[in-house]
Amino acid sequence: MVFTALYLICFPLLLVGAFSLMSQGFRPITTRPRRHPEAPEPGEVVMVLDLSRERLEQLYQQSS
Repeated sequence: MVFTALYLICFPLLLVGAFSLMSQGFRPITTRPRRHPEAPEPGEVVMVLDLSRERLEQLYQQSS
């Protein structure tokens, strides 16, 4: 009897939770995507790491 009551209480809760998660997944994304907090501002200068083969060979030649 206790297990039946527990089942009748938990099953609808799981069902409602599953459908609410599914409905959130089907909802269209209408908001503009947020910028990452560490993204550079427009016009801001950023440091670039050049690991091209030619540049690495030049650095190797300079160090010898």
